[in-house]
Amino acid sequence: MIMVIALALAGAVQGGVSSAQAEDGGRQLLFYNHAYGVLDRETADAIEHSAFLRDFANFQVRTTTGAGGQTWTGRYLMGRETYLELFGIGDLPDKDGTLGATGMGVSTERDGDLARVITRLRELGISDPVEFQQTRDFGDGVPVPWFDAVFTTDQYDLFGTWGMEYRPEYFADPRGNTEPAAHPGDVGRERYLSDGYRDRLMRDVTGIRLAVTARDLASTVPLLKAGGFTVRSLPGGGAVAKGGGTTLRFDAVPLDQVGLRQVEMSLNRPVSYRHEERIGHSALVVGPGSRAVWTFKDQDRPSRSR
Repeated sequence: MIMVIALALAGAVQGGVSSAQAEDGGRQLLFYNHAYGVLDRETADAIEHSAFLRDFANFQVRTTTGAGGQTWTGRYLMGRETYLELFGIGDLPDKDGTLGATGMGVSTERDGDLARVITRLRELGISDPVEFQQTRDFGDGVPVPWFDAVFTTDQYDLFGTWGMEYRPEYFADPRGNTEPAAHPGDVGRERYLSDGYRDRLMRDVTGIRLAVTARDLASTVPLLKAGGFTVRSLPGGGAVAKGGGTTLRFDAVPLDQVGLRQVEMSLNRPVSYRHEERIGHSALVVGPGSRAVWTFKDQDRPSRSR
């Protein structure tokens, strides 16, 4: 186990351009891929059985087997390049299945860019990034390399962010239902996701708002900076990161107030109406225009010890 990264949030947000960024033109290396949130059981079940969501988005409920035989069942809204993953209490193992737990993956578009991110992390003072490889078992008991990933630390409260890069072995497996490469070295999000979004209204996630602890945010900021996001601090200790068409907002809160707060989505076509769909303890507002906003209620939870 590595030591908790001792970063003051203000210092992590400010920072300069690293030499690695200067060498590659400072281009963005990581882009919002997906985020997840653990919701109360009533809301998770309402999402799972929502007829509206099946019309609104390329919606799936599936169980996945990852590294070490670990399984999870999620509810997915899949866009062109981005997606949202939702769980109920206990759908993920250990504390990751706690009400209010969240996570986010930011991924590369070009083969080899994750190595550049790791170089940038070290220049930002993250001397021992945590690297690992995730696999996927399609049901035959043979794990297929899925993506390489990096964390800034393995110590977290209830939110973690990882950088990731899809593996060529996964794209080569027809069971992944991925698309052909658009160019040499293409490991991008659009290639990974299907074109099922075209037949629905939702196109992509354009904004995500998460309430996280100050410690988890401090561990996240260096990865976003290394990936090329523009990060600025907010009054009260939060932060906003922008880049690649997605805005990430983090509110710094006590541990018993963490959770998924809001998701903004673009639509494939503008609509002239405003529709509000109540789904458990959440409200999805679609239109008018080419935008939808899904707001999740902050529920009362007992205090948790760290």
